[in-house]
Amino acid sequence: MDAAAPRRGDLFDSQCPTRQLLDRIGTKWTSMAVKVLAEADPGEVRFAEVRRRMPGVSQKMLSVTLQNLVKDGLVTRRVEPTVPPRVHYRLTALGLSLEVPLAALRTWAEDHMVEIARANAANAPADATAGE
Repeated sequence: MDAAAPRRGDLFDSQCPTRQLLDRIGTKWTSMAVKVLAEADPGEVRFAEVRRRMPGVSQKMLSVTLQNLVKDGLVTRRVEPTVPPRVHYRLTALGLSLEVPLAALRTWAEDHMVEIARANAANAPADATAGE
């Protein structure tokens, strides 16, 4: 094995494939896009609908997010040859399998958000004007 080659699972190595993948799937926009696509009925969603269901995402950020998901094989993209073209997205089987751990992470966040908010409040820097 090449000593310069990144080791699988070496998250401290910026070239580690696991780290690179986690960097892409660990974003809030990826998590939201996967959830929107997972909830889609009948499973395919147009770009505008994905954007509508993700408040705050810019068109460019959503486009980049979906491009990365397509590149990684988590989402398929279908273009209808209309004017203007209609673009549809759907999770692949691999993408659907990602929804399981992302749902677990969302559940963990919901279960612990009160504790996290308390910790944030307790550890917030004191207001510089307090006591003056």
